[in-house]
Amino acid sequence: MTKHAMIAWIEKASYRELLRKWRFAPSGDPMLQGEVGELFAIRMKDLRASVGDAEHTATSKIIGW
Repeated sequence: MTKHAMIAWIEKASYRELLRKWRFAPSGDPMLQGEVGELFAIRMKDLRASVGDAEHTATSKIIGW
């Protein structure tokens, strides 16, 4: 996946999709490194703040570990 494609995915992904990627991505996943990784972290932080604690917990339970 190109850098632009990864950025486009991050920008449209739901909180659940981002959280799943964050938890289950293999070590060294390019989407979680460098400039793209920084954008991923910012987007995830913003969405986490917007969904609130209850939705975060429910989403976390759905995704599992």
